Order: sequence, then C-alpha cells, then structure tokens
Amino acid sequence: MAGLDKRVASYQEALDGITDNMTVLAGGFGLCGIPENLIDEIRRRGVRGLTVVSNNCGVDGFGLGRLLETHQVSNVVASYVGENALFEQQVLNGSLAVELTPQGTLAEKIRAGGAGIPAFYTATGYGTPVAEGKEVREFDGRHYVMERAITGDFAIVKGWKADWYGNVIYRHTARNFNPLMASAGRITVVEVEEIVAPGELDPNAIHTPGIYVDRLIQGQFEKRIEQRTLRA
Repeated sequence: MAGLDKRVASYQEALDGITDNMTVLAGGFGLCGIPENLIDEIRRRGVRGLTVVSNNCGVDGFGLGRLLETHQVSNVVASYVGENALFEQQVLNGSLAVELTPQGTLAEKIRAGGAGIPAFYTATGYGTPVAEGKEVREFDGRHYVMERAITGDFAIVKGWKADWYGNVIYRHTARNFNPLMASAGRITVVEVEEIVAPGELDPNAIHTPGIYVDRLIQGQFEKRIEQRTLRA
C-alpha cells in the first residue's frame, strides 16, 4: 500500500524533473482554483522557454503572471488574456508567442489528450483565423476544423481535498480546467488544501481518480479575488 502513497514533503520534490522548454498544463480559471504555490516553485527554479497551456495567464504580479515577470514563458496557449498588461507588452514586443483558442475547443483539446485521442473535428472557428492552416472536412453539409489534442510534460493542478492515493475533489467553481489538466500531463502534480487518510472520501464524490496523479502536496493559499464587485 505504501507504493500508492502520492504525498511528497516539499514543493521542490513536487516539481522534481521540470526543465527548460517543457510544456506545462496549468489548471484554474482567472484566479479561481490556480496552483499558485506550484507556480511560485517554477519561478524559484528559474526554468525557461516554457510553453504554458492554461485558460488564461494570471494577472500582473500573481498566478502565471509571475512567470512572465521573470521571462520564463516563451509560448502561451490560452482562451483569454485580457487581465494582464505585461502579457500584452511581451506579445507586442515579440518576446512571447500566443495561440488564442476558443474556450470550448481548448477544453476539448486537453480532454482529448488525456483520453489518448490525437485529434477531433469541431465546427467552432471555421471561416475565421482560428482555422488557418488546419484541415477542414465536411460532414452532413457542415464544415468542421480538425484540432490536435494537447498533452504536457507537467500538469500543475489545484484541488480542495485529496487522500494519500491522489484521489482529488475540487470545490465548486475551482473545479474548472483542473480535472482536464490532471488527465493530460505526463507528470501530474496536485496541491490541495487538505489531505485525508484513505477511506475518508466518498468514492462517488471523486473528480480526479488517483491513477492520474503522480505527486500530491498540501499547501496554504492566498485565494485572491480577481474582480471585486460591491453593491452600490
């Protein structure tokens, strides 16, 4: 049973093996459910030339935005990038490449990668710049664009609760892209708020089965609010 224990003792151990020019899949949506401590460990390590796949790229000074500050990211695959001024600057000066992808297509590309499906067809993006250079086929009188699946060298994921074996539960909207990313990483690292003993989680409540998880660590989280809206 000891061999099934996915817990690691430090963030250094959690990201052991990450090197320059790797592809990193990062869970989260905006600042909700982001693996903030794993991101900080990547920054501390100073690895460079990373391709980051995420719904967005954090904000200035927090989340994945911290990796932009240190110029560790060379390519971003995302569906939304509008909350980061530094991101805009680096794209405009040519130091950062971005592949904007429709949000549903991005989710399906990652899901397909985790399922071992190399490509799929979608009508989304046909007739727009999204489809440029991609194979197009017609099915039942409608045109579809072929999209390649996405996998990564590392997947960094934020969960709410997990057991020693890496079975993970996400909380409410913090679930977002995290289960997809967890399935598509060659090495999947999950940080959670609480780790419990085996048998304490309801099997019917598990969102990511432990078979997808390689390393597990418990952390402390800031949980910033990205856009605070108050009633007048």
